[in-house]
Amino acid sequence: MPRSIHLATALCLAVCCTTGCGYMLGPSNVQGVRTIHVPIFKSDTFRRNLDYLLTEAVHKEIKLRTGYRLADADCADTVLEGRIIDARKNVLSETRFDDPREVQLMLGVQISWIDRRTGRVLQQQTFPIGQELAMHSSQVSFAAEVGHSLATAQQEAVQRLAGQIVDLTEMPW
Repeated sequence: MPRSIHLATALCLAVCCTTGCGYMLGPSNVQGVRTIHVPIFKSDTFRRNLDYLLTEAVHKEIKLRTGYRLADADCADTVLEGRIIDARKNVLSETRFDDPREVQLMLGVQISWIDRRTGRVLQQQTFPIGQELAMHSSQVSFAAEVGHSLATAQQEAVQRLAGQIVDLTEMPW
């Protein structure tokens, strides 16, 4: 009986030791990076305040999901720069009087995450708007008839996009 207990213990230990396979527990930060600076996003669109909304959402996501600390530009290890390159509002359905019933808001951004100490680009990604790349941008549908507005759609699109941006700051598994 004791021999079977020892075998079972050894088997459990062997399984536990080999199941990790490189996975990490906790936040998956880039080695040596502790602080990040996120300046206000630039905007190539004519939609007001999208740049401020997106910057604020990225700040919140970094604080909530990562182990990085936000810092000023002069003392941060890295800088996460972004530019809103496109914002579109498309009509999905109309009433019989050609009034928009359901509208889709799409945002596209370009992101660069740069290590200030070495000048090396850690991540660079564009979330464009287009038929083939639509899943990489942020899309939100809203219907004014049921109480949705452009403001709530913008907030939801910005939240989704901020989540995708902060995903870039995590190490791949």
